[in-house]
Amino acid sequence: MKKVRNRNQPAKGSRITVDPIRKIEDVKSISKLLESTPRDRLLFIMGVNNGIRTGDLLKLKVKDVQHLKAGDFITIREGKTKKDNVLVVNKTIYKALKDYFDTVKPKDDDYLFKSRKGKKPLQTKAVNRLIKYWTKTINLKGNYGAHTLRKTWGYIQRTKHGVGFEIICKRFNHSSPSVTMRYLGIQDKEVHDILMNEIG
Repeated sequence: MKKVRNRNQPAKGSRITVDPIRKIEDVKSISKLLESTPRDRLLFIMGVNNGIRTGDLLKLKVKDVQHLKAGDFITIREGKTKKDNVLVVNKTIYKALKDYFDTVKPKDDDYLFKSRKGKKPLQTKAVNRLIKYWTKTINLKGNYGAHTLRKTWGYIQRTKHGVGFEIICKRFNHSSPSVTMRYLGIQDKEVHDILMNEIG
């Protein structure tokens, strides 16, 4: 039997660069898809609403966030850069947290995104698999993985809300806005659209 390659999995030897989810409609579709799995839905919503690296989200424990309300934030130390960053709870995250706590009823010392195979947190490899499955389920073309959540936040902030690269760069703790542009995979269409703006 001929093996069919997963179109969301890059070909062997190719450069592995994951895509953001570029349409709000697709973000909403995945959120709806995950309604029956509060842990996964919370991970997805926190990822696309904060721009925090997945690895840093996976280190969170229930006690770190269980008393937070919309508008609250906590400071986290990034594993990669060793710099401080903030995790902000907006209304969407707050609702997802409340649903998770009401449904799952985790213990204070549990990891927020605990693996189903014990007390340890999910691993980044497992998140990669989950995100590939979610995007494949809603028929998204492209290559998706753990970085997709963070990239989606930056891409939508830029293209839908007009946030400048300098601000997104600061949020990402990137060394320069040009790094952020490459990271977000800004497409030729956005450059073309800018050139169509009339001056004078």
